[in-house]
Amino acid sequence: MEVKLSELLGETTEYDKKREVEMRKPKSWLKSVSAFANGNGGMLIFGIADDDTITGINDIKTASEYISQKIKERIDPFPEVTMQIHSVEEGKNLLTVEISKGQETPYYYKGDGSTEAFVRIGNESVAANAAELKRLVLRGKNSSFDSLITDYDFKDYSFSKLRERYKEWNGTSMPDKSFESFGIVDKKGRLTNAVALLADNCPIRYSRLFCTHWNGLDKSGG
Repeated sequence: MEVKLSELLGETTEYDKKREVEMRKPKSWLKSVSAFANGNGGMLIFGIADDDTITGINDIKTASEYISQKIKERIDPFPEVTMQIHSVEEGKNLLTVEISKGQETPYYYKGDGSTEAFVRIGNESVAANAAELKRLVLRGKNSSFDSLITDYDFKDYSFSKLRERYKEWNGTSMPDKSFESFGIVDKKGRLTNAVALLADNCPIRYSRLFCTHWNGLDKSGG
């Protein structure tokens, strides 16, 4: 039975083809799991060569269990993964591993004494540089300290200094609903770290705020 790559991929645009499951070198394909989760998702197709020749996976059960185990062991946090077996020719099976776009980036590969996050550059999975890693941290769910929700209740704190500054800038008093609309208090009335630091009676001990004032509209002003 002839298999069409387009049928396997569906709407997936990023993918890697692997002739076999490298058990001695799992990083060779786990880095793509990290990269797909850190990007827009993607798919690994095991049992197919680069020229689209169907080689198949001999022990499909062992291979699928090994892949699942290594993803759980070496990718942190654990991404959303869907595995499927495709019978394409008599005695030949393909195994697809679809990795969804992650919401808790960065997704790290942990192994061989190192911890790395990977991203897709063209059709390759490469280690993220400092700028890419920063972008992934900022994109990640609950990865920014400022946006983390605390256990502090809005009604227990006052913000006279913040309200005073708001009125100076806007000419009107700062309504309570603005705290939620600005994303610094959640729907349950809990403070984020950002607004907790601005409370008159700041509950976060040993905290400091560092601010920089630039002349003009960019850093070139000195």
